Amino acid sequence: MELLGLITPLFITLTVVGTLVGIIFGAIPGMTATMAVAVCLPITYSLGLENGLALLLGLYVGGISGGLVPAILLGIPGTPSSIATTFDGYPMARRGEGEKALRIGIFASLIGGLISLAALYFFAPMLADFAIKFSYVEKFLIIFFAMTVMAALSSSLLLGIFSGFLGIFISLVGVYDVTDGGNGHFRLIPPGTEYWLESGFSLLPVLIALFGLTAILEEAERGMPKGMSLKDIKVGAHSRFSFAVFKGQVGNLIRSSGIGTFVGILPGVGGSAASILAYTAAKTSSTHPETFGKGEPGGIVASEAGNNGLTGGALVPLLSLGIPGDSTTAILVGAFALQGIQIGPLFIGNNPLTWDTMIIAMLIANVAMFAMMYLAIRWFAMVVAVPKHILYPIILVMCVIGAYTINYGIMFDVWTVLIFGVLGWLFVKLKLEVAPFVIGFILGPSAEIYFVKSLESFGDLTIFFTKSWIAIVLWFLIFISLLASVILSRKSKESETNPQDDVPDGTAER
Repeated sequence: MELLGLITPLFITLTVVGTLVGIIFGAIPGMTATMAVAVCLPITYSLGLENGLALLLGLYVGGISGGLVPAILLGIPGTPSSIATTFDGYPMARRGEGEKALRIGIFASLIGGLISLAALYFFAPMLADFAIKFSYVEKFLIIFFAMTVMAALSSSLLLGIFSGFLGIFISLVGVYDVTDGGNGHFRLIPPGTEYWLESGFSLLPVLIALFGLTAILEEAERGMPKGMSLKDIKVGAHSRFSFAVFKGQVGNLIRSSGIGTFVGILPGVGGSAASILAYTAAKTSSTHPETFGKGEPGGIVASEAGNNGLTGGALVPLLSLGIPGDSTTAILVGAFALQGIQIGPLFIGNNPLTWDTMIIAMLIANVAMFAMMYLAIRWFAMVVAVPKHILYPIILVMCVIGAYTINYGIMFDVWTVLIFGVLGWLFVKLKLEVAPFVIGFILGPSAEIYFVKSLESFGDLTIFFTKSWIAIVLWFLIFISLLASVILSRKSKESETNPQDDVPDGTAER
């Protein structure tokens, strides 16, 4: 009965509205689900934890799903997770089957989201119960493993490692608190900034900057295009959709959703990897792989089921281990921080009502996404024509106001947004990885505490190798992730040498 008291009309409304706004963000190229969550994060402070999470989870699900609209109609991924959708969606749109392609993608998104939600519901509590047994040693190795996975799946192993450890380095700015095993002294603080940096950089302004202001600066550099003309958006009124198109696609749906969920569980990998891996698996296992890249519905099914499978999977490590699964769930850490709640192995057991409401919010968001996009797809298709020079100034104002109000009116938080917004822009220029940096920034303080406490408790570095069988397994996984990075790097070099082998035929025309 207490749970029913939390599922109020306001809760449902916030979930649906969040999904709608997320779809709009995802449908406009350059505006992602991560940006939507980051910009709207300050609003959740006044809503309470459950209602705030309902809004943010709706934004998350809607933002991931909305990216298929420009990917199919324009051949431009609305979000990074929609890259593989362009391979077959755009060729279908060019031959007048845009509406059919959109509806295929919407249904695949629903299935992927529901399968990943089921995995979250059953797997996260089991992993949390197991993680409760971890000592400081195992907790530190878990974070170390998360960083190596992110580095292994970055565009460059060295750049991924550097980005992650740069995030950890900057997270250590401030006073080394005695309660954390420190001496209470200032560290990494320029002279004259002690007053502002005593507690380090605030997490939420950093997140708003890296995923809000950075995108605006990139668009400003490119000249702020006015947006697409409605004449360029061809939905294809004569193309008819039938669920018969999914005949023979059940295995593809389940496999792609599973791949997306698994990739989501790996910290910091992201939706682009999920959709591409699912697409590659579908093409490899198909009896007619030559049709992929030329308008094959199975390609859209694989990509959209894969990237929506990420939504539930990325929440598994967040809620069971306290480690974000991707950049968007990293921002959800801020939502919990605003309400004074610590996430980790004890979260689900200590907050059963919040856990249940999150599952219900995800379910409502997926159903609302399907209903709204399936019934009003033509209207959502028009979103891509909205001029960015109108949207981005509004988003910039929201970023500044949000940063200023998060900590009750501290002007330094606004300067933090500016500093890290420019830093994020430089990351793009230097080809550094934002996701490893953000997750390193979030996990840095915890990694330090676990490392120091481990040494205080056992007094010897060898304890990290001999503490338990769990530690040995984690070191094995760390080794596997680094080995995989070497293999992926070699394959990447081979694909650069023979790019025609990896590019779908349908994209060559563009």
